[in-house]
Amino acid sequence: MQYDRDILDEVADSRRRPEYPKLEVAMGLVVEDRASGFVGDVVRWNHEAVTLRDRKQHLRHFTWKPGGFLYEGKPVTLVRPAQQRTAVRTVTASGSFAADRSAGARVARASRIWVEGKHDAELVEHVWGDDLRELGIVVEPLHGADDLRAAVGEFGPSSQRRLGILLDHLVDGSKESRIAATVDHPAVLITGHPFVDVWAGIRPKVVGLAAWPDVPKGEPWKEGMCAALGVPFEGFWPRLRNQVRSFADLEPELIGAVERLIDFVTLDDA
Repeated sequence: MQYDRDILDEVADSRRRPEYPKLEVAMGLVVEDRASGFVGDVVRWNHEAVTLRDRKQHLRHFTWKPGGFLYEGKPVTLVRPAQQRTAVRTVTASGSFAADRSAGARVARASRIWVEGKHDAELVEHVWGDDLRELGIVVEPLHGADDLRAAVGEFGPSSQRRLGILLDHLVDGSKESRIAATVDHPAVLITGHPFVDVWAGIRPKVVGLAAWPDVPKGEPWKEGMCAALGVPFEGFWPRLRNQVRSFADLEPELIGAVERLIDFVTLDDA
């Protein structure tokens, strides 16, 4: 005997999440994020997110989510290859794609990334550490940028020995922008973020704030911020850093600056 479906069965079906075709992520795959409409090709992924780059070279990071992307106009669920935990694509000067470097840790490259300040270097390691080790990139703290031109000359950059430099407060008219202008070498790329201190490159929501407090001009930003919050300066940084779980906890200006440096120092020679 054949029975008609019960109305409760129909309700249960309507509440089930739709199932989407699974599509294995790959370098250069062009997809659209359904929530934002951002279209780009895949340039990086790890266990937390996939990174897309649009035609204007803007980078955006998206979490893995069921049916979260459109491929050829149809919703799909992007999935990571079973044998690859993390992958990174680098782009050559001609715009072609370099070989996949995700097979495992590499011997350290001659190229380097310099990061202005100890906390900046710790944050880069905290967020990008796994990717950097797989690519063989060493990050070194730059203790002050006043003698940057001389330090770059001593490093001896070349096509086989690239140098990427991340500066704080790299905005028009700042001391950092004037220092950066003294360095002009094809194997050196200087990027930066607009924040007075890298602490502000972390989204304040990670500690339950809508915005970081204003600090009077001329007052040390870190100490002034802690004073405004009524918290001890000593020990605050490790707690703040450890609240960062993924790209989503950082400001996009900081993310983009670091990603550009990683791409630059891993360029293949023509």
